[in-house]
Amino acid sequence: MPRITPSLWFDLQSEEAANFYVSVFPNSEIKSISYYGEGAPRPAGTVLTVEFVLDGQPYTALNGGPQFTFNEAVSFQIFCADQDEVDHYWYKLSEGGEEGPCGWLKDKYGLSWQVVPTVLDELLTDPDAERAQRAMQAMLGMKKLDVAALRAAADGKP
Repeated sequence: MPRITPSLWFDLQSEEAANFYVSVFPNSEIKSISYYGEGAPRPAGTVLTVEFVLDGQPYTALNGGPQFTFNEAVSFQIFCADQDEVDHYWYKLSEGGEEGPCGWLKDKYGLSWQVVPTVLDELLTDPDAERAQRAMQAMLGMKKLDVAALRAAADGKP
C-alpha cells in the first residue's frame, strides 16, 4: 500500500524548517537533501528538497519559491497525552510564530499546528451534553489549551 507523505512548499527555508521540526519532535531525523543543478529555476547548489521524518511520519520540504504560502486550510494536529506535552509543543512551535485560538498556532514559517490534549475529545464527546458544552465554551476562550481548566469547566467548577 502506498504511503502518503505530506510535502511542504517553502521559498528558501526548507532545510532550516526541517532542522527545526526535527529538533522539536522525538524520533525524528533528516533523511536526505537534494540540490538544484545547472539550468534550474534556482541557482545551482540551492537546496531543492529535504526528506525528513517526524516521530515516524515522513515529510518532504521543497524550496519551490515565493509563489505559494501556508494558510490555515491545512494544519497538523499534535495529540498530547498531558499538559507537559501541550506546553512543550506549544512553546517550541509558537516561538517566533503566532498564537491562535483553541489550541491553534502558526510557527515561524507560517505552518499551522493544532496542539491538542487527548482528553479534549473525551470531554467534547461526553454523553452529558451540558458537560461537553461547558468544556467547549472553555476551549473557545483559550489560546494554549489548559487541561486542568478544561476538566474544571466540564465539571462545572469555576
